[in-house]
Amino acid sequence: MTSASAADPKRWWALAVIALAQLMVILDGTIVNIALPSAQRALGMPDADRQWVITAYTLAFGGLLLLGGRIADLVGRKRAFVIGLAGFAVASALGGAAAGPGTLFAARAMQGAFAAVLAPSALSLLTTTFTDPRERARAFGVYGALAGGGSGAGLLVGGLLTEYLDWRWCLYVNVPVALAALIGAQVFLRDRSGRRGGHLDVPGVLLGSGGLVALVYGFSEAGPRGWTSPWVFGPLMAGVTLLAAFVWWQNRAAGPLLPLRIFRDRSRAAAFATMGLATIGMFGVFLFLTYYFQAVLGYPPVRTGLAFLPVSVGIVIGATQIAARLLPRTAPHTLMASGMVLAAAGMVLLSRLTVHAQYVPHVLPGLLLVGLGMGLTFMPVYATATVGVPTQDTGAASAALTTVQQIGASLGTVLLNTIATGATSRYSHAHDPAPSGTALAEGMVHGFSVAYWCSAGVLLLAALVAALTVRRGKPSHVRSEPSA
Repeated sequence: MTSASAADPKRWWALAVIALAQLMVILDGTIVNIALPSAQRALGMPDADRQWVITAYTLAFGGLLLLGGRIADLVGRKRAFVIGLAGFAVASALGGAAAGPGTLFAARAMQGAFAAVLAPSALSLLTTTFTDPRERARAFGVYGALAGGGSGAGLLVGGLLTEYLDWRWCLYVNVPVALAALIGAQVFLRDRSGRRGGHLDVPGVLLGSGGLVALVYGFSEAGPRGWTSPWVFGPLMAGVTLLAAFVWWQNRAAGPLLPLRIFRDRSRAAAFATMGLATIGMFGVFLFLTYYFQAVLGYPPVRTGLAFLPVSVGIVIGATQIAARLLPRTAPHTLMASGMVLAAAGMVLLSRLTVHAQYVPHVLPGLLLVGLGMGLTFMPVYATATVGVPTQDTGAASAALTTVQQIGASLGTVLLNTIATGATSRYSHAHDPAPSGTALAEGMVHGFSVAYWCSAGVLLLAALVAALTVRRGKPSHVRSEPSA
């Protein structure tokens, strides 16, 4: 079989470069979490402001992804990839050297902005580099493993760097990684130049990016302020309004920021929906288990990071050894639905944890099932959502998929945290109005249990969506849409 990807002897080295850059972006979403207490002490950061170390990154990343994807389509995916890498390295160095909270917040926002250019260009480069169905499955298996497992690995790396070096290395570590990827990009990446005569949809940028920033900000503030706060309700309503106007404008714009033709394919639209539901249901597990390991079981940071390793191992096995091998001859909806059912089963096992649970018999089985389920799901979702996209739209489609993942993670974390907090409060009032010690831990674990059951329900809904709406043909049979 002759294919475009087979003609490029450097394509597997190109995959290594793309994977390295993608891993850096995913790691940075969680690597600073464990380092945050140390950074707060070192910089004299008030408690009310510490969340901006996380929020500044997620706001810029989630809000600018659509713009970053269209930039990749216009200027060229390789050029956008290089710009994103270089900017991310500079922002990381600036953050590592920060002498005060303001500099650190600005550096984190810069990281998010350049990540919004880097992530969609990486995924679109992968899409255009690997076109043979079997090679595509292997490449997306690696990508799916990194996308799903990077968050858990970030917790481990952050714990190691914070405990044995310094919290600043959680940012400095990106510099050599980015430099290595920059060298590899110049040697191994191949891409066509950007679309000639194209122009940026400025109204679409303002409406789309503004709406996404407002949504992400509203979700991030819902935890500390509550859903009824005007600082939450206002941004959420503004975000919904701006995004509705964005969709209206994309139907009329001559060169839309996000061509809506991308969503006309039923399987692709279903893959986007599956990704959104999967991230809503899954990403709360990292938050709850971090508190469970440290506050209930008394684990130190490094042991907490190591405790998450089975999730990453499960994702790698599920994506690269199972899904990548089965996808060329198996309908993608089968893998997606099976993965979501496995992950839901893992959540049910985690819902049975107690304050006296032991890691190997009680925690480990649930983590492995969640990891395998994520790997089985994310890999075919990425492959299905990007197959058949017109070449000039690959950046926009990649950005849209990453945006769905980011919004789902933000929404899921806030919703599940709200559910867990409410359940903990009700449990404490019902069992001990003035809880202390073990009673506090029991209330916390009860709240986590309720949230895990809710996660299981969302994941089963994702399985249903995938099973009923993704086409039953194999990925190689999904028809390409004509270029517009």
